Amino acid sequence: MVRFAANTRKGLPLLSVVGRLMLSCLACVPVATSVASSSAIPPQTLQSEIRKPDPEALLIEIYKDLGNNRLQEAQAKADALVAAYPHFRLGHLVRGDLLMMHARPVKGFGAMADAPADKLKDLRAEAMVRIKSLQERPNPNLIPKPVLQVGDDQKNVLVVDTSRSRLYVYENQGGQLRFITDYYVSQGRYGVNKSREGDQRTPIGVYYVNARIPGPKLPDFYGTGALPLNYPNEWDKRNGRSGSGIWLHGTPSDNFSRPPLSSDGCVVLANPDLQSLYSTAEVGKTVVVISDGIQFVNKAEWDKDRGSAGKFMDQWQQDMEATDADKVLANYSPAFRSNLGESLSTWFSRQQKSLNGARPSSVKVRDLSLYRYPGKDELIVSTFTQETAVGKNKNAIRKRQYWQKEGSRWKIVYEGAA
Repeated sequence: MVRFAANTRKGLPLLSVVGRLMLSCLACVPVATSVASSSAIPPQTLQSEIRKPDPEALLIEIYKDLGNNRLQEAQAKADALVAAYPHFRLGHLVRGDLLMMHARPVKGFGAMADAPADKLKDLRAEAMVRIKSLQERPNPNLIPKPVLQVGDDQKNVLVVDTSRSRLYVYENQGGQLRFITDYYVSQGRYGVNKSREGDQRTPIGVYYVNARIPGPKLPDFYGTGALPLNYPNEWDKRNGRSGSGIWLHGTPSDNFSRPPLSSDGCVVLANPDLQSLYSTAEVGKTVVVISDGIQFVNKAEWDKDRGSAGKFMDQWQQDMEATDADKVLANYSPAFRSNLGESLSTWFSRQQKSLNGARPSSVKVRDLSLYRYPGKDELIVSTFTQETAVGKNKNAIRKRQYWQKEGSRWKIVYEGAA
């Protein structure tokens, strides 16, 4: 490990070397010239939380001060950091390093000789992820590729990039996505691609918030609240994935944050960040996309992808109104399976019997959302309200479809109530 030499003129550590080496070790990228706040707190949050500084912004400023020989300024910010967040263990470690720099050379990040090696490793990993993710913050003018179309009834979309330990919040503004903020998150102890109960992995997929559980109803371990997800979803079940209890939740009251890889599969946030999400999340509507690496595209590419996905939905809607059952079937894959495990022929026959020989006079789709499913499969999830008129009878049902690309065409491999 690199040993930081003292400045012989003033008896202090050579701060420019310390700062740059620490930044290089932690982030492997140059210092950013500015850092935007990553913990925007909505009006619902307590006034005391609004006044608190952004912990990640302060971390970046501390290392920038070190890189510019400003130990006193760095120390003052570290003091402010732990005062605002007394349970932020990473903040205390950074502050401890700074205090030691006043008296003697420091060997590296987390210089306490008697500190547990595993705890230091976790804190180093958290520091690296936090700083690097802020350095690599996506352009707010770009759009996450998995989000093709946001439903009119969806206020926001949450996008988790497990490769960056980051959650991005986007707001729906008349069908257009606007980047709001982002948060550091922890994930499964053994990474991603959950497949079975107890594997301590975080699932990859498109999920919906299906409940809101306030903190007082939970053990302290879950922090100020929880947003359970609908894992396993329809595609998970189709692929034999098991397990349950995948939530977005907070941290215990004695711990501001957790290491990047530390949960049993849940996505864990600091309590103030979780509370911000909790205040705006809507059961059955708020989507959480979890991917091991999010691509971001410009609006022109997004419009093109969204238009292509919209075409096959329009074709399905038109064929549903036609009197030719073969046209309807042409939208479905031979690999189709219902939630009961039925083949296409069995499922379709049951659907036809329910109509008693009548044909829909109109089929309308509203509140349509389209999400590209993360992973190697070319898969798109559509969720919408289908309004069907058969004679004088009208019916509305919330429905979900999974479309998979087969050759040059997209085909439905699953359809059921949402």
